[in-house]
Amino acid sequence: MDGLSRRRMLITGGALGALGALGAASPAQARPLWTWAPSGSVAGSGAGLDPEWVWDDEADPVLAAVIDRGDVPKVNELLRQWTRNDQPLPDGLPADLRDFMEKARRMPSWADPGKLRAAARFTTKKGIYTGALYGLGSGLMSTAIPREARAVYYSKGGADMKDRIAKTAKLGYDVGDLDAYQPQGSMIVTAVKTRLVHAAVRHLLPQSPGWSHTSGGQTIPISQADMMVTWHSLPTFVMRKLKDWRVPISAAESDGFLHVWQVTAHMMGILDEYIPASWDEADAQSRQVLDPVLASSPEGVELTDVLLDIVAELDAGLTRPLINAFSRYTVGDRIGDLIGLDEEPFWQPLISAAWPLLVAFREGLIPLPIVPAAAWTVEEAIRKFVLLFLSEGRGIHLEIPDANRPS
Repeated sequence: MDGLSRRRMLITGGALGALGALGAASPAQARPLWTWAPSGSVAGSGAGLDPEWVWDDEADPVLAAVIDRGDVPKVNELLRQWTRNDQPLPDGLPADLRDFMEKARRMPSWADPGKLRAAARFTTKKGIYTGALYGLGSGLMSTAIPREARAVYYSKGGADMKDRIAKTAKLGYDVGDLDAYQPQGSMIVTAVKTRLVHAAVRHLLPQSPGWSHTSGGQTIPISQADMMVTWHSLPTFVMRKLKDWRVPISAAESDGFLHVWQVTAHMMGILDEYIPASWDEADAQSRQVLDPVLASSPEGVELTDVLLDIVAELDAGLTRPLINAFSRYTVGDRIGDLIGLDEEPFWQPLISAAWPLLVAFREGLIPLPIVPAAAWTVEEAIRKFVLLFLSEGRGIHLEIPDANRPS
């Protein structure tokens, strides 16, 4: 594993060398018994099957066939033309793929246009917080989810993390766009293309020796349980942090933010019986599926280092120590330790003291004189990061992989 230093190997508990850590089979991580009831979902009912053993029965065989036929280059070229929700699918797509995509692009019957508009207003008002939390919170938390870290690392996208980050940022940008699910928007396109990518990765990763040797006994990646773990690292985590930061949020805005992510879960292939119907249900499910699986892995530590180096390269007033400190403040010391985030004795206490005051000032809760001058350094850095993070989502094409990470 490139750049895996001795210090970082010690952080992950790796007494073996980097090659040994990757070559040895990882022990299966005990996963909690599934007890969450489908009555708490947007469907209101369901079979109650453990999502650990459910994948995407509609997308997976189609994408496997596309890959095995050698159609991926042609399909990717055609799908570059499909960028708006209201566009027809390009001519020339394989019939089985076209039929699947025509069905997959349909919005769920329970989608509420009013709530989606409220979500757009919420992002307009709170974008600096959600952008920072997506990038320096959810993005880094993903590296503390061993299955997700390994799926990213050993898939084709793991070889070019800058491109991978840009594509991930596109999801954050599109889901928060004012026109996300409007005809002129692009979130339907982004969600369906992401669903295609996930199905392709499910077909390809089991063929990767690196992934198979470290998968902890999992034979097919990106189960419905894995997708819900990732989902909770986004809206559920973000809403928790906004509450922690005491950001005022109206009931309509809160409902709208949840709803846009409920719709997004559906559009990305998560079954309705697993999508929480309320924030209380989301918190309950997150405690069962996300919190227990957070752990360190060599791949996660390496990806953390790569991610932070890429963000630091963007500069814009952000230094690597400030990134480390704000990230640790955002995800907490437990996750910070799991992914090998450096401690920053100068920045950490400053951010812990200044950020709550800055949030309170921005929300009109305290007057300007109470905010320390150093807070504006942090605010400007985060603001520029959010702008850069979101701009990375523009002009990016999500493409179906046809191979795993080159070894």
